[in-house]
Amino acid sequence: MLTDTNIRRTKPAAKPLKLSDGGGMYLLIKPDGGRYWRMNYRFEGKQKTLALGVYPTVTLADARQRREDARRLLANGNDPGEVRKAAKVARAVAAAIAADTFEAVAREWLKKREANGETSVATIGKDRWRLEGYLFPAIGSRPITEVTAKELREVLRSIEDSDKRETASRVKITAGQVFRWAILEGKTETDPTAPLRRQFTTPTPKHRAALTDPAKIGELLRAIDGFTGRAVTRAALKLAPLAFVRPGELRKAEWAEFDLDAAMWRIPAARMKMKQPHLVPLSEQAVEVLRELQALTGSGSLVFPALGKAGRPMSENTVNQALRRLGYGTDEMTGHGFRSMAATRLNEMGWNADAIERQLAHAEPNKVRAAYTSAAQYLDERARMMQTWADYLDGLKTGAKVVPFRRQAG
Repeated sequence: MLTDTNIRRTKPAAKPLKLSDGGGMYLLIKPDGGRYWRMNYRFEGKQKTLALGVYPTVTLADARQRREDARRLLANGNDPGEVRKAAKVARAVAAAIAADTFEAVAREWLKKREANGETSVATIGKDRWRLEGYLFPAIGSRPITEVTAKELREVLRSIEDSDKRETASRVKITAGQVFRWAILEGKTETDPTAPLRRQFTTPTPKHRAALTDPAKIGELLRAIDGFTGRAVTRAALKLAPLAFVRPGELRKAEWAEFDLDAAMWRIPAARMKMKQPHLVPLSEQAVEVLRELQALTGSGSLVFPALGKAGRPMSENTVNQALRRLGYGTDEMTGHGFRSMAATRLNEMGWNADAIERQLAHAEPNKVRAAYTSAAQYLDERARMMQTWADYLDGLKTGAKVVPFRRQAG
């Protein structure tokens, strides 16, 4: 029987030494000083050797315990060497599963789609936005094999409960695409979105009210000029038809985004729906509105600050409420309706549809071109369009007979 004293006193020799401890176990001392616990045993008539660890990391007592564990396996008809290999494989599989989190797999999916070039940049951008905005915070760190339908349902319900039913539907679709790709790649075996197939469906599109008749547009513009409410709200009402950005992009605008001398509004990607930077060429009329407003709010960071709430933008309902004060019902005009107004009239009047879509910061699935990734795409044409549009609105506002204008030649 070995003792720690015996082991420490035994020096390496020119050839490997074996210090036996009984039961097939011994300490192998190599010429370089390495000391390794080994155990010889027979299984199904074959001589085998099992490694039990390295001394002194594995102590004499530890090695003896491992020997006894191996002997118990042999007594039950199991090969301790094969049991160890199986355990090692199981640990490797477990580590691989742990590494294949939902976020890791989803990002690999996005990367593959970008590499093969078969999916538009805008579509990939939408999927990334849904993943990063909704799925990664909730289930991103979970092994993809462990994500359940119930767990995913709770994520989608929380989105739907925040009055984003369509978003919930599209997040479910994106999640399903990730899971089905993971199945094909051997990273999981089930798609937890399958039981949710009839839930979180896309609602019937709700068309936002907008005025598109030139005469009625003129009436609205005159009503805005006569608005007697808060000056900041009046400025937002006047800028909305001139810039026709999304209501959230308008009300959260910051002065740092504007270069009034260059007549340009640069909206950073973080504030855009599709998380891509956007340029808004400003007409002379828009610059005038902003310069007047700058005298009121230019000392702060926000262009349209909330009344009595430092550091916060005006409410998302401010423009809509102002329209109601002007006598326009929810079925006639909304803040978002300025976009539909511009899109409808500009298309009918012959402007380049791609330039209009770029100015609206639209990215329609299966239609968007790779060029949409550039914020400056069609910029010169868009600048001409925005100025001509502002002049056209001025004509409608004065009640003059306005001939529908056509796209100016480049």
